[in-house]
Amino acid sequence: MSAMPRADMARPAAHPTGRGFRLPGGGLPWAVLLLAALVLGLPHSHVFFASLFPALDRPVYTQEPFTQLLWQHVVLVGVSSAVSVVVGSAFGLWITRPAGRQFRPVLETLVSMGQTFPPVAVLAVAVPLVGFGESLAIIALALYGLLPVVQGTVSGLQSVPGSVLQSATGIGMTDGQRLRQVEIPLALPVWLAGVRTSVIINIGTAAIASTVGAKTLGSPIIVGLSGFNTAYVLQGAVLVALLAVVTDMAFERLAARVDWKR
Repeated sequence: MSAMPRADMARPAAHPTGRGFRLPGGGLPWAVLLLAALVLGLPHSHVFFASLFPALDRPVYTQEPFTQLLWQHVVLVGVSSAVSVVVGSAFGLWITRPAGRQFRPVLETLVSMGQTFPPVAVLAVAVPLVGFGESLAIIALALYGLLPVVQGTVSGLQSVPGSVLQSATGIGMTDGQRLRQVEIPLALPVWLAGVRTSVIINIGTAAIASTVGAKTLGSPIIVGLSGFNTAYVLQGAVLVALLAVVTDMAFERLAARVDWKR
């Protein structure tokens, strides 16, 4: 009698890594290359956009170089996000300490109001006080990005188990040592998630800053909307979206590294 075939011989061989196909180096380098290719290639894509929008006399945005708009957009988001992170983290830390705990409802209400107002309304109200330009955009974006940072800081610090805090106190740590060596390292992943949300929001919101004189990747969008030029809107929107994707991938890689070091 012939031997029965073994069950494991009938199964297909598993992938050696147990995962599907992955791009070399992950998706981040390829997304960066795509963003760079679009920024450098869009000024030379007249034929392509002319075929898509034959009714437009100027289908490619040429008022400012896309490289300059990308750089100014990144700087604007970087400065405003840095302000949001520093101020929001300080507020979040303060309202989780005994001295500031009673002010938590008031502070959370204020930062929530900062994101409830539409960015355009914030910009319009602040124009008489600050004037047009990048300074106004930085103030508006910094206020708009506070809420996720405050929430991430508070949630991260509150996620630290009480037993861990008691153990730290039991071995003789001071409040400052417990905060630096225990609470902040354990809260870091949740805090970073709040920072990630804040920065991504600011990347999209910074496009509106072009309405008050700031040069960003939103400039083609604003010009396109005012001049009924769909090609301009498409070019600006694609670049803003791709910049947000690249930034989100970078934060994802950073979050994985932070979580691994815990």
